[in-house]
Amino acid sequence: MTTIRREVLTLPAAPLGPDNPLPPLRPLDEAHHIDERDRAGLPRDMARQVDYEPLRSLLPLRVRDGYDREREPREVDALVIENDRLRATVLPGLGGRVASLHHKPTDRELLYVNPVLQPANFALNGAWFSGGIEWNIGATGHTTLACSPVHAARVPAPDGGEMLRLWEWERLRDLPFQVDLWLPEGSDFLHVGVRIRNPHERPVPTYWWSNIAVPEDRRVLAPADEAWLFGYERRLRRVPVPSYDGTDRTYPLNSTHPADYFYEVPDGRRRWIAALDEHGHGLAQTSTDLLRGRKLFVWGTGSGGRRWQEWLTEPGTGGYCEIQAGLARTQLEHVRLEAESEVSWLEAYGPLDAAPRGEWHAALRRAEDRLEAVLPRDDVDAAYEAWLPYADAEPGQSLATGSGWGALEVLRTGWKLPGTPFAEDTLGDEQRPWLHLLRTGSLPEPGRHEPPGSTLVARPWRDMLETTAATPIAEYHLGVAQWHGGDRAQAVRSWERGLKTAPAGWPLLRCLAVADREDGHHERAADRYTEAFDDLCERLREQREETDVRVEDAQWTAVAAALGREAIEALLAVGRTADARAVWQRLRPATRARGRFRLTEAELLAAEGRREAARAVFDEGFEVADLREGAESIGRLWARLGDEPLPARHDFRMRPDGG
Repeated sequence: MTTIRREVLTLPAAPLGPDNPLPPLRPLDEAHHIDERDRAGLPRDMARQVDYEPLRSLLPLRVRDGYDREREPREVDALVIENDRLRATVLPGLGGRVASLHHKPTDRELLYVNPVLQPANFALNGAWFSGGIEWNIGATGHTTLACSPVHAARVPAPDGGEMLRLWEWERLRDLPFQVDLWLPEGSDFLHVGVRIRNPHERPVPTYWWSNIAVPEDRRVLAPADEAWLFGYERRLRRVPVPSYDGTDRTYPLNSTHPADYFYEVPDGRRRWIAALDEHGHGLAQTSTDLLRGRKLFVWGTGSGGRRWQEWLTEPGTGGYCEIQAGLARTQLEHVRLEAESEVSWLEAYGPLDAAPRGEWHAALRRAEDRLEAVLPRDDVDAAYEAWLPYADAEPGQSLATGSGWGALEVLRTGWKLPGTPFAEDTLGDEQRPWLHLLRTGSLPEPGRHEPPGSTLVARPWRDMLETTAATPIAEYHLGVAQWHGGDRAQAVRSWERGLKTAPAGWPLLRCLAVADREDGHHERAADRYTEAFDDLCERLREQREETDVRVEDAQWTAVAAALGREAIEALLAVGRTADARAVWQRLRPATRARGRFRLTEAELLAAEGRREAARAVFDEGFEVADLREGAESIGRLWARLGDEPLPARHDFRMRPDGG
């Protein structure tokens, strides 16, 4: 019989820390852009989906950059679903990640299991970690839910047993989704039913890729003779499979640089992908035909890829690659989901034994024949049809609680979403001011010594902000929503109005500084950043005097760090090193000791002409915990300081030209 139980894992983990309190107003820092030279050669449907509403902003979310690299044993809640053949371990507090898939008869782990929990800057909104199976919804990139809780509950399964249902509200596109996991009796394959719903009265772009981490000493098989190759030089081109440039790229360790291979699976061919070791053992993923895309991601054997592998886990741990399955050919595309409609499919994950070596088509036939023997294609289609009536089944016992954002949207709209209830009792502090706006038409002022909370930017919320009383906090949030909607001039006017009567001007001044910088008014942006940081320091001084204690609250530490970092960057951009140094000196010692700010210190020293002192920062050593995927700032600064090769510990370069 299939069982579902709670479990607590203990593993070395770095704390997530507080989110960045400043709204992400600048354009999305996303590496997956296609060079214009490659667009003309794309298939028509692919080109249309590449251009279909790519994500341009993280709003209404905030950036998750408060983590560090100090790991210590921590307890992590897990849910375990198992039968007599498989055991799947799911982390509901971390996006519903399947952390482990263990095949009991052979005592084999089918996934790459990361022995540590180390956040790194790979998700769209920052914090992400490697390993297992993750459910990527929203837009191109790793999901914003990677390190966030989701709802979980027991639900009746099609075979009379139990399913584990995960569900949440995806905030970038405002779409509810669910993931149902179950193990039919005697099955070697974990079944996963996925549904995304669009309750809106308009079409919405959607995106899905199931991302499976497996050990990289494998051969990856997928039924294709061609693939779309995308690397960090942002070129997209069609290449033959398995070999191009004289090398078989279906072995991840045969590539030098990080790259994506999106397989061109022919229409009518069964959708599957597998990663098998030299003995023919490994994991296969298959699905109903709607989930058309298949992909291999490799880190490569170059110094940058190896360094990232170490960065995401710990030295001595085996490397991994990713095999993936998605709604489109590539992850550069978004799919149109019609108004008041839904999309759903079924996936299956389990062991596969087939000799992977030798001629490509022979290896494919062996793997495909074996897959058909252990899990026929017709059985996958039948399992999907059997699951569909249960997709609306109301959850039973609650096993984990996600966010309250879905409950807020359901209260606003009255939407009925069978199977994925967003209960009012899940509303929390983040939703409270918006619930007040919804029910009373007014937005409450934050506490005297509280920074403003996050902003809701969808059009219905913006409409409410436009009709509420024009208080400083309302003007602040309205400006953020207008900025997100593309009405920048109106956003600036809202922030300027709010600034006239705001008891604390720094949130509005910072927004105006970003607007100036984006419009090319760099000197004025530097002035406003300086004024904003001065105002923040004055507000913190007043708090200390009123409360007679030093203000060390985590949220205020995060505010000062985030605003100070932006101010220094803006001041250095216009050559005002003395003003940048003044901001630096007012940051707290603990903030200045963080790796991100050690890099900032080196940049400041270099700008002051103190190259030896800047080199000394490198010699002393630092780690930028939130270094962005594809970032080259460390290498560029190092090159300014001398001609020596970049030390391996700082080499995170992912482009073939070395950045």
